[in-house]
Amino acid sequence: MTLPSQSALAASRRKMQSRRSLKNRIAIGLSLLTMAFGLFWLIWILWTTVSRGMSGLSIDLFTQPTPPPNTDGGGLSNALAGSGLLILWATLVGTPLGIMAGIYLAEYGRKSLLAGVIRFINDILLSAPSIVIGLFVYTLVVARMHHFSGWAGVIALALLQVPIVIRTTENMMKLVPDQMREAAYALGTPKWKMILAITLKASISGIITGVLLAIARIAGETAPLLFTALSNQFWSTDMSQPLANLPVTIYKFAMSPFSQWQNLAWAGVLIITLCVLLLNIVARCIFAKRKS
Repeated sequence: MTLPSQSALAASRRKMQSRRSLKNRIAIGLSLLTMAFGLFWLIWILWTTVSRGMSGLSIDLFTQPTPPPNTDGGGLSNALAGSGLLILWATLVGTPLGIMAGIYLAEYGRKSLLAGVIRFINDILLSAPSIVIGLFVYTLVVARMHHFSGWAGVIALALLQVPIVIRTTENMMKLVPDQMREAAYALGTPKWKMILAITLKASISGIITGVLLAIARIAGETAPLLFTALSNQFWSTDMSQPLANLPVTIYKFAMSPFSQWQNLAWAGVLIITLCVLLLNIVARCIFAKRKS
């Protein structure tokens, strides 16, 4: 039996390398093509938002309430204030609950049955459509109160925010080495103090990043607010009554036949886009600082 010569082995190796190189170039080409396809639509959306939204930006946009139909002037001050209140209260309600649940999962529950159930429910809430959350709060709160309210909107937004904070808190605290916990226990540190002084402190930047991303998630939600806070044509900060908010106002104005309202809607879209972009940039900067 004759063995293949060195030249035949080299030729076979070169042929295999050329096939691999061809497959690699095809994969890279398809990846670049997919990236260009996605960037094309993203740039188009951003260009449309900026070009149409800039025409509606003015001082009145931030100082005047929403105008009556087919009327020049006016702004979105009541909607901006209402959205700010909803996001503020939702964050104040959802963030502590999410952080405490994340601490339990990372430090106390770990592999317990209750922790597994909480993680399963949390995964469902993470992937649940926001309109389902809105309908749930409508049935639980609005239908029983017999009127829409800002507090119902806060509950709906908090339910959307809590799962993100839970997942981020648990993941960040799990990144803290167990050796740090063991060293604290060896010094006689109680578990609650160890959590506050070591694991929570070490993961605080990652948790803040998750909170900022959760705020960015709820900032533009429309469906839950349609069933809970609804909207208000006038300036109001009464959380027990229907409350003006930017997403629902944009939806209402964009669907209207009046050009004045449509211009205000595009300006509102630009404001939300810039706010979400800013929150994502801040979150990335905080996380990059933590990694460095």
